[in-house]
Amino acid sequence: MKHQRRSGFTLFQLLIVLALLLILFALLLPAVAKARLAAARAQSQNNLKQIALAVHSYHDVNGHMPSGNDANNFSAAAYLLPYIEQTNLFKRIDFKKSVDDKDNAAARKVIVKTFLNPRDNVTSVSADFGATNYLVSAGSLPALADNNGIFYQNSKVKFPDIQDGTSNTMMTGETLKGDSGVKATTVKRQHVLLKKDDLKGIKDEAGVKDWADNKNIVADRCASWMDGRFLQGTFTATRTLNDEKPDVNCAGVGGLSGLRGEEDIVNIGMADGSVRAVTTKISLETWKFLADKADGNVLPNF
Repeated sequence: MKHQRRSGFTLFQLLIVLALLLILFALLLPAVAKARLAAARAQSQNNLKQIALAVHSYHDVNGHMPSGNDANNFSAAAYLLPYIEQTNLFKRIDFKKSVDDKDNAAARKVIVKTFLNPRDNVTSVSADFGATNYLVSAGSLPALADNNGIFYQNSKVKFPDIQDGTSNTMMTGETLKGDSGVKATTVKRQHVLLKKDDLKGIKDEAGVKDWADNKNIVADRCASWMDGRFLQGTFTATRTLNDEKPDVNCAGVGGLSGLRGEEDIVNIGMADGSVRAVTTKISLETWKFLADKADGNVLPNF
């Protein structure tokens, strides 16, 4: 009885097929990575739009926008919770007590997906806080108090106050979280912490020497969505995007900051609800024009 010999792949043929599959996989990797990046960017844009719509809804109900930081240091984001389908979380917060009060500890830990940018690989800054990647703009001046933007200290801005037009005024921006580091590694994650009194007459070079000397370094940017203090819930357009100089926080009452991104581009939310991409080519002058709601200046193309 004759046995029919089965045909099959030789070892050499299998190696050739495997090599071809590896080459095909290598060719597909950049396309997959690009698709994931585009999806993450779209999600962040959608988050900014949701926040903007929440601001508009809050204004419709209350006749003004929420403060960037209130007397108990609650952020605008905390007041927007009912308008992003987080009413139950909103009810857990005692706004009559400080944001740091122990009675608000449980709410502080909650992670709100709308406040997180999937493009940021740092998911949290502290286990005690739910983080954020979106800061509201206080204006173009260093101090949160009496600034010229939309969300400053105890602000209650109304849409008619935005004299430059809602399509010409920045409301929010995405940025990178701090990484809890205590050494001057990268200005994208760490910044300089100074005292409250250092805010008075602060100069553009503030923090540069501290950074060079590795002094007063912190990395708690965006640690808590509930906190409205400087570099927690608010920022000032006093440094350009990805500025080589470090951000400077003067005990939470103001300072020097821009926005930080892994790439040379970030998304910002405008007061009309639109989202625009900003690159590192934007000048500090244009940046400040965007933040000031009533400076009367015409925005150049950016």
